[in-house]
Amino acid sequence: MSVDAATVKRIGRLARIRIEEDEVAAYQNELNAILGFVEQLAEIDVEGVEAMTSVTPMKLRRRDDVVSDGGYAEKIVANAPLTEDNFFMVPKVVE
Repeated sequence: MSVDAATVKRIGRLARIRIEEDEVAAYQNELNAILGFVEQLAEIDVEGVEAMTSVTPMKLRRRDDVVSDGGYAEKIVANAPLTEDNFFMVPKVVE
């Protein structure tokens, strides 16, 4: 795949990047080099390669998914400047 000057100008317009007429050839060469690299990547055989989420294998630590009411409302509101019946109290902001 090759990018022509009109495509470079269109990409610049879509990206809202001002591309001067004397810069079009340089951008055209850069975009063609990038697309050439992507085409090389498409030729690689990745059959049987497992997807990675990290360079080191690891498992996420998980806790049991148990529904509970928490049971520690006092601890949650302990540092609040003003509370009532384990609810945060805030100044009125709407008249």
